[in-house]
Amino acid sequence: MAVLLLTRSVTTHETVVALCAAAGVASDVCADPSLSLAAWGEADLVLVGADLAEEAVELAPPRRSGVHVVGPAPGDAVFRHAVALGAASVVALPEATSWLADALADVGERASPGRVVGVVGGSGGAGATTLACALAQWHAARGPTLLVDGDPLGPGVDRLLGLEGRGGVRWEGLAETAGRLGARALREGVPRDGALGVLTWAGVRRRLDVPTARRMLDAAVRGHELVVLDLARHGGPSLVELVDRCDDLLVVTPATVPGLAATARLVAHLGCAGRAGLVVRPGGVGDADAARVTGLPVVATLGEQRGLAASVDRGLGPLSARGPLARAARDLLDAA
Repeated sequence: MAVLLLTRSVTTHETVVALCAAAGVASDVCADPSLSLAAWGEADLVLVGADLAEEAVELAPPRRSGVHVVGPAPGDAVFRHAVALGAASVVALPEATSWLADALADVGERASPGRVVGVVGGSGGAGATTLACALAQWHAARGPTLLVDGDPLGPGVDRLLGLEGRGGVRWEGLAETAGRLGARALREGVPRDGALGVLTWAGVRRRLDVPTARRMLDAAVRGHELVVLDLARHGGPSLVELVDRCDDLLVVTPATVPGLAATARLVAHLGCAGRAGLVVRPGGVGDADAARVTGLPVVATLGEQRGLAASVDRGLGPLSARGPLARAARDLLDAA
């Protein structure tokens, strides 16, 4: 089952079923809320008609995500019922038809949210952006992947991948919009090369705000198997927001005393000890000491890759068929 619609309203019924048909998703319409409880938790999306919202509240269905109240000209009582149901929103029809169409387009695209992997440098120049690009390139050969540039002061991941000339939406464009962001709209709107999409910056003056980052990530995980976040060490509130949303966090550091000292401070600041892994670049400190200083387990060691600068300058990205980056990307993404 894809969409469960509870309504006795002919208008709401016709509007929603037509939108479901246009989006290519199945719909099950029920005029008696008491008969819908078995399907309540199974549907990808539950739409409760404003005409039946009060009856639905009286049944006290279990809380779940993906519930919306829909109908024409909803009044104050409908909003109260929506809160009682734990609904994510109240959708006024026909005014919000386009919003609902986008939500329906996302239904069934993914059985479960995509995996989010964050990469951050424990110290300046550690190579976090290079690793983030390599992870995205490696997985894009296997499924839809989004590489997100979360560093306003970085070079731009599109430049490392040779995509700076591709058209598509950048961070600035997302910040100028409001409301729900569709998974398909994001996936098809960003600059991309095959299954690999990138979200980066258009101008020189850059700022990443938390609400935009939150909307982006909600849409990104619905439309991609893997989302790789290239995070800024000094990202402020947006860094904390994105780190908290990561399934896996990789902290890249050189195996040097200064590098590990800076990494230890970052780990303490983010409070990520116990839920992150250390990717170690060449240096004079051993893995055991690196883990002891930072409080993070070493999940990969990353040697120098020959021809890396030339590959990036030619617009090919950092990943080659063979080499330490490819091996690290494979091992890190296959580990979970």
